[in-house]
Order: sequence, then structure tokens, then C-alpha cells
Amino acid sequence: CEGDSTILTASGGSDFSWNTGETTASITVSPTVTTTYTVSGLDQMGNPATDSVTVFVNPNPTAEAGSNVAICAGDSTVLTASGGDTYAWSNGEITQSITVSPTSTTTYTVTVTQNGCTDSDTVLVLVNQPPNADAGPDVTINNGDNTTLTATGGGTYLWSTGETTASITVSPTVTTTYSVIVTSAVGCDATDDVVVTVNSTNTVIAN
Repeated sequence: CEGDSTILTASGGSDFSWNTGETTASITVSPTVTTTYTVSGLDQMGNPATDSVTVFVNPNPTAEAGSNVAICAGDSTVLTASGGDTYAWSNGEITQSITVSPTSTTTYTVTVTQNGCTDSDTVLVLVNQPPNADAGPDVTINNGDNTTLTATGGGTYLWSTGETTASITVSPTVTTTYSVIVTSAVGCDATDDVVVTVNSTNTVIAN
């Protein structure tokens, strides 16, 4: 592979001389492209002899683990690598694409192999925590009254009534549960409920 070296060893004679200028039986070479090396010397009969050996240089692959990604806690994402024939991820998986569900921000490394040569790349999965959604305390009202419900914990709000403000005014005639979806600035959401209990109207009878 590119960047690697190998040892070439001549045998069967003496007085070796390589085309690199070296005169030892063994030489270490680190070619950047496919190269043929020639060695000359005397055979066992004392006659001049020549032989050659070719060192084939395979290019290194370029590993690509994909772009960094942000998810919300509890979600998953698919990571897809490219650049080689086989893939080995730091979590032990060996497919080109993997599905991950980290509970905290995690860096994944993939090693890509092609023609026996390898390269590595990393990808960061940023895990954002959901907001602390709070629809407020449960409340009790009398029939015909209204109450204001106020949610906290996020950047935007969506009530089960369809309203999108943090505070809403409701006038239920029967005990009702209201839900609010709270979404943070990074797009993660959480849900909370509040119960509005309605007391029935008392009837006074005068005898």
C-alpha cells in the first residue's frame, strides 16, 4: 500500500548490486508507484547474473464516514460510509451503513479496506436532550368558570386545543386533560399533561 515499505532479498549468488545503488543481499524499499527493482551479481559458478522483482503499489482508499449529525435523546440515525470494499465500525459492525442510538454524544470511527489497503474516518453524533416540559399543576374550577394554563420548558408550544402560545385560557364543562408538546430550540420535544377538574353546579332548593 502507499506509504508502506517492503524488504527485497536476493539469493543464489554473491557480490549483489541493486539498481538502487545498494550492495547488500537485502534492501528495504518504499516506492510510491509500482516499481521494478533489478539485482546483479555472480552466480554460484562465478558467472554474471541478473534478476528483477516488481513491487506493485496499491493506492490507499479514502474513507468517508459521512457528515456529523445531531439527534434528540431516544432517537436513532443511520451512518453510511464510503470509499472501500469492506467496512469495520468502532462499535463492531461491519456493514457499510449502520443504525445507532447513542444516549450521549458519541464519535464513531470506520476503517475502510480496498485491495488490502486501509484508511479511517470519524463521524460525530451529537445527542441533544429533550426539554423539561411542564404543563403546570392540575387545577379545579366550578362549572362555568375558566382558568389559564401556562406551560414552560421550551421554545415553542403546541396544546391539544391547537393553540401555540405558552398560556391558554380554557373553560371546560367536564373534567378534561390538556396536553402540551414543548419543543426546544434544537428541535427536541417532550409532552406533559394537566388535568382541569370541573365541579358540577350545586342546586339550592328552598322549602
